[in-house]
Amino acid sequence: MIRQVLLVDDDAAVREALAQTLELAEYDPLPAGSFVEAKDHIGPGFEGVILSDIRMPGRDGFHLLDHARAQDPDLPVILLTGEGDIPMAVRAMTQGAFDFLEKPCSPADLTAVIARALRTRALVLENRRLKAQLEAGDPAARLIFGVSPQAETLRARVRAAARSGTHVLVTGAPGTGISKVAEVVHLGSTRAKGPFEKRAAAGLDRAALDTVWRACTGGTLFLDEIDALSVDSQMALVDRLDGGEARLVAGATRDLAKGVEAGRFSAELFYRLEVCQVRIPALAERPEDIPVLFRHYVAQAAEQAGLTAPEITEDVIAGLIARDWPGNARALMSAAMRFALGLGESAPAETGTGLAERMAQVERSLLVEALRKADGQARQAAEALRLPRKTFYDKLAKYGLKPESFRP
Repeated sequence: MIRQVLLVDDDAAVREALAQTLELAEYDPLPAGSFVEAKDHIGPGFEGVILSDIRMPGRDGFHLLDHARAQDPDLPVILLTGEGDIPMAVRAMTQGAFDFLEKPCSPADLTAVIARALRTRALVLENRRLKAQLEAGDPAARLIFGVSPQAETLRARVRAAARSGTHVLVTGAPGTGISKVAEVVHLGSTRAKGPFEKRAAAGLDRAALDTVWRACTGGTLFLDEIDALSVDSQMALVDRLDGGEARLVAGATRDLAKGVEAGRFSAELFYRLEVCQVRIPALAERPEDIPVLFRHYVAQAAEQAGLTAPEITEDVIAGLIARDWPGNARALMSAAMRFALGLGESAPAETGTGLAERMAQVERSLLVEALRKADGQARQAAEALRLPRKTFYDKLAKYGLKPESFRP
């Protein structure tokens, strides 16, 4: 979580008192005595907020505000003055200040505004990261979200499958997004400009299969729940795979190898698909991806409904991480839609995981987030979590986390 506050005031005593107030509230003040001293910290990459006095010798708080907005119009600047009046407050807000406080202000009022500004900043930065992924030329980066090692492994596997040119089997638990991953495989392949058709395998007879296969010439056919194909259609599909007119991406939520053993699924078809497999990890395997996915789904749902996305508090995120998600991304998306529409924070609590397991998921997620923000620097991550070094390393060992995995 972002805790940094760039504190700018030319009065050393006032600056020290404000810094102590912020430290007592567990914020991380970065004191500066002037605009010149502060300006090198101000920019799009600054992950905190600014608290500045207005009346300072030389370049005052309004100059700092203008500079900050020129560097990053979304960087919250809170202005303080001991001589505040209505015209000055109006000017501050008109020029884009996040808020305006008169000195002396109570610690409760100050920390409340700081907390609100930091939440706003965190959301802006998260949205920027998501937008950067969307605008990247790589379909896997644009369309497969997540910050966990599992998510990165999935993106790498999808890229490799796309380049391979072979037929592909995409597996995962229900709700993990098999059809979406199949489409990303298509978009990352040399057939990306060709057609992409999605079909449920159930009920697809030989004639219908022939028709859709021809329609995918030069492109990709995705067959969902491939094991639901009839035996006759499985045989027909094997014949089509040799022609090379189209590429097959098959989806399965059940174990096809067991289907082969039971005689329900063609061994020949299975071995063709087994060459290139992509497995999608369940949300339970990567709880640190839940906040990223939830924020993306909320923003998406709010945009589609023409609404302003509601604030996603730390309590909401903690509640989401602590839950079981047997419905995976599909269930999380439904919860996000309800949240965006003001119909509830998330899906009803799901059973299957005890309190200890859920608390462990939350703890692991916090460790992962701290390591990610610190680019794998263990000392910085431990300090951010306010943990002794030995305790921090003990927890990493407990969850099998390695700092070097998070280094750029």
